[in-house]
Amino acid sequence: MKLPSHLYLDEKNIPYEALSFSPETEKGAANVAHALGFSERQAVKTLIFQVDTGERVLVMLGGDQNAVSGNLKKAIGSRNIQMAAPDVVKETTGYIIGSIPAFHWQPENFRSFLEASLLNEPILGTGGGQWGEEIMITPENLVKASRAIVVNLTDRERAVFLNSEG
Repeated sequence: MKLPSHLYLDEKNIPYEALSFSPETEKGAANVAHALGFSERQAVKTLIFQVDTGERVLVMLGGDQNAVSGNLKKAIGSRNIQMAAPDVVKETTGYIIGSIPAFHWQPENFRSFLEASLLNEPILGTGGGQWGEEIMITPENLVKASRAIVVNLTDRERAVFLNSEG
């Protein structure tokens, strides 16, 4: 079965592997990682945040990671951000929370952010758009597919924007 996320990657000639897991699996990145036999860090959480300007952004973190609030606010460029409500997520992405693909649904100027440490992983898993379907993709190809801005969201001691570390 080819989902819109698969068709998008095929069209862009971006390599990936489509994997399936039981739709009975309990929701959550850790459970998907366990079901497919990879680390929780490699299971990418796709989170939608709302900015006070009305902008919505995608934030991608490893399944075992949480963003440092200050880093996230600095990356987005606003102190007034919040997680989007489920209905806003559906309106923004076309998907319900739990298997939002990291790509293919974003309008042209939509901003997506990827936690920099994920570039150190050999492979990442992201939702295919339907619970039970996962897309395995290299970090570099995930950045390419999602047009992500790579930023440090998890380490308080390091600069948010990598090129500003000197």
